[in-house]
Amino acid sequence: MLSLPLLLLFWGLGSQGFPATTLKMQEDAEQTVQQYLENYYDLKSDGEQIERQRKSGLVVEKLKQMQEFFGLKVTGKPDAETLKVMQQARCGVPDVASFVLTEGNPRWKQTQLTYRIENYTPDLSRADVDHAIQKAFQLWSAVTPLTFSKVSEGQADILISFVRGDHRDNSPFDGPGGNLAHAFQPGPYIGGDVHFDEDETWTKDFRNYNLYRVAAHELGHSLGLSHSTDIGALMFPNYIFSGDVQLSQDDINGIQTIYGPSENPIQPMGPQTPQVCDSKLTFDAITTIRGEVMFLKDRFYIRVSSYYPEPELNFITIFWPNLPNGLQAAYEFADRDEVRFFKGNKYWAVQGQQTLPGYPKDIYRSFGFPRSVKKINAAVFEEDTGKTYFFVADKIGDGSDPFNHFWIRYDEYKQSMDAGYPKKIAADFPGIGNKVDAVFQKDGFFYFFRGTRQYKFDPKTKRILTLQKANSWFDCFNIEQKNVFQEHKERIFLKSHIYFF
Repeated sequence: MLSLPLLLLFWGLGSQGFPATTLKMQEDAEQTVQQYLENYYDLKSDGEQIERQRKSGLVVEKLKQMQEFFGLKVTGKPDAETLKVMQQARCGVPDVASFVLTEGNPRWKQTQLTYRIENYTPDLSRADVDHAIQKAFQLWSAVTPLTFSKVSEGQADILISFVRGDHRDNSPFDGPGGNLAHAFQPGPYIGGDVHFDEDETWTKDFRNYNLYRVAAHELGHSLGLSHSTDIGALMFPNYIFSGDVQLSQDDINGIQTIYGPSENPIQPMGPQTPQVCDSKLTFDAITTIRGEVMFLKDRFYIRVSSYYPEPELNFITIFWPNLPNGLQAAYEFADRDEVRFFKGNKYWAVQGQQTLPGYPKDIYRSFGFPRSVKKINAAVFEEDTGKTYFFVADKIGDGSDPFNHFWIRYDEYKQSMDAGYPKKIAADFPGIGNKVDAVFQKDGFFYFFRGTRQYKFDPKTKRILTLQKANSWFDCFNIEQKNVFQEHKERIFLKSHIYFF
């Protein structure tokens, strides 16, 4: 079968001379693009096929809008990454921009709202459905003055139902996958109502699709929010389930713009998505993996690869579904094609995107750490010696300072700790200081990270070669220049057009 990147070479070419299989794949790709842009980016087709629309430039502009929304390379062409995003399960509400209020800023005038579940999916027990919906409402009530109460019959502000196909609201569902659910903005009649596609399989765990996760997103629309470009936000359009469901600070800022803050004396705060070019960015752990470098922060990874023009930001659970968030150390043991991740006194081993069976394991039995070591701060494998360096902070040593920072060396082939350790970090790695947040090896050099600083260290000469910002791997100068250029183009565009309201 033709690979996806090769298939895309045929986009925009004539159809002469290609076999029927190739033409069918090309037609399928064109249909995917047309349907997606019609559903979520207001592409008006009026029955006109995308082949003819391409020539007018309308599809190109809509593709650029979609690519910019998802942080993809803006080309106006349906490349592999663009089609990959288009094929992901998502909310059925069209996209707009950053944390965004629904057009016209609709809101509920009252703060005490009611909801009713009109029918139940057979995929879950009624109690499980009730619990998922109740928790979804609680997420939003915790950060606003809004309250939600369930009624069993009669009128309600928000009606919740499981339907399939064309269910007479002018927004038909499309079968399994794709469009999972949709909700309507605040208002009378159908306003605020939430519809779930009954052709999906609804669950209360990691399997597709977690009802609590989807319901929490759709209720954001019921309260007046549109989609967010922040991949860490609950209101990001594509379905991503990282194990926990929470409002990001972006979600909180958006909903409080409409309804004001919670009445709680202590205002709840949400996690923020890392910004790769934030000069204050720090990392929890860093590791190489098959030639790429993965920077880990909270729930996210940032991947640097020669195959991608810009760093890729996404959830850790997208790449490794069985790993927890908040990993504290990681290193690649390339000889066994393994990457090992640490959190507390546990660790996991993966090969590629596959978590190996039997994990997590504890660090005491596997590596021989003393019980005084409660967590690993950083780790790195040195290929030349077959040794792994662990950086820890504990009461080891003379015990006089509970925050002494040490390093310990482990022999991967003997599977035992080397004698003569622990040692002080500052003594054996001069200039690095007494604490390490993350470290990895590349091209024979160690790269140490402490706070917002990065040290390139030569282990042979024991010298620091360069001192840079922690996020220097992300080519932020070119990214920021591109953003400035884009903003400049938008200002020129606005000045050159006259708008009538």
